[in-house]
Amino acid sequence: MLKAKILFVGPCESGKTVLANFLTESSDITEYNPTQGVRILEFENPHVASNNKGTGCEFELWDCGGDPKFESCWPALMKDSHGVVIVFNADIPSHLKEIEMWYSCFVQQQFLQDTQCLLIAHHKPGSGSEKGNLSLSPPLNKLKLVHSNLEDDPEEIRMEFMKYLKSIINSMSESRDREEMSIIT
Repeated sequence: MLKAKILFVGPCESGKTVLANFLTESSDITEYNPTQGVRILEFENPHVASNNKGTGCEFELWDCGGDPKFESCWPALMKDSHGVVIVFNADIPSHLKEIEMWYSCFVQQQFLQDTQCLLIAHHKPGSGSEKGNLSLSPPLNKLKLVHSNLEDDPEEIRMEFMKYLKSIINSMSESRDREEMSIIT
C-alpha cells in the first residue's frame, strides 16, 4: 500500500489547520490556536487509488506551524515528503510575498516538481473577498492555484484536493514501477 506524506505550509493565520481538518474530516476548530511545530493527521481515502494496482492509499498530512521560530525543524519535516500544499490568506497582502519563501524552501530546495505543489488561496468566513485574479509572480504563477471558501463552496476545495492527491499517488506509483523495472532489467 502506498503511503504519501503531504506538507501543509504557509504563513501564520492562513487557515492551514482549518483546511487540514476539513479535508481529512477531522474535528472542527472554532477558535484560532497557532500550531506549535507540526500536527500529523493520518487518513485513508477510498476514492484515491494508485492507477494500476487498485490498492488503497494512506496519507499523512503534516500541518506545519507557520511561525518562523520553527524554521530549525523544517528540514526534519521536509524529509521524504511527496507533496507540498502552500496555504495563504488572499486578503493579507504580505502573504503573497511570504509564499515565495515557502515555495523556495519547501519545493525548490527539495527538488520537488511543480506538479507536486498546490497553492490554496484560503478565504476566511465573512472575508467577503472575490476570487479576483491574484497576480502571482514567477515561478508561483506556474503552480496550480485553487481558492477555498469553506462557507460558500466547501465541495470545490475537496474536489481539487482529491485531484491533487491522485496526481501525487500516480507519480509515486510511476516512480515505483520504474524502480521495479530497473531491478528486473
